[in-house]
Amino acid sequence: MSSSVPQTSSGFWDNFFASGFDRLRRDYPSIQEVAVTSKEFLYHQGEYCEYVFWIKNGIVKLSHLTVEGSEITSALLKHGDMAGNLAGVTQLPMENTAQPIGSVGLYRMTYNDFRSLLSRHAELAWHTFVATQARKQQLERKLRTILTQSVEIRLAAMLLELAEMFGIRCTHGYALEIHLTQQDVADLIGASRSVVSTVLNDFRSRGMLDYTRNQICIYDKVLADFCSTL
Repeated sequence: MSSSVPQTSSGFWDNFFASGFDRLRRDYPSIQEVAVTSKEFLYHQGEYCEYVFWIKNGIVKLSHLTVEGSEITSALLKHGDMAGNLAGVTQLPMENTAQPIGSVGLYRMTYNDFRSLLSRHAELAWHTFVATQARKQQLERKLRTILTQSVEIRLAAMLLELAEMFGIRCTHGYALEIHLTQQDVADLIGASRSVVSTVLNDFRSRGMLDYTRNQICIYDKVLADFCSTL
């Protein structure tokens, strides 16, 4: 009896676009494959956005500007994630800003074409639903962690998550070759920058990680052991 490994939702989207992009352009004229850099933005908070974005490669940072004028990093999106006007309500301004970290490749389409695309391709709609549910569960886990766990555990869990999402295998574990400030990391776990700085220094002194101005090296096995003991 033969067996097969279920295809991931992002993998399904990859194959779907690659196998017939010219045909898709004929049926849905707004679909484009575009490349953007960190000097550009997908959209700004307060703007109206008619597009849906599907990330082909790279990382997109979502941030929110508070009424006090502070910018808060709310999420990091990767390959297979979606952003933009997913609700189809163009009369409401966007609640966050979407900016690439480095170079990002993505597919862009209007919400109307996105809706038509899903309505005509049931399997694509299913994979989109699965990806959306996974993202929802990730946000719920993040909220529970912020509400119930110490800063040390929240930071360790976030570093392990970042390693899995964006890390490259190195001698000690994973190297994060993306530029994240301590404030970005603090925002992601709901803590202050000063506290995160103190905990990062403690983790480094205990041999859990090392970092420079441009890179964090995560000793994932040591961090995982730390989390399991608390």
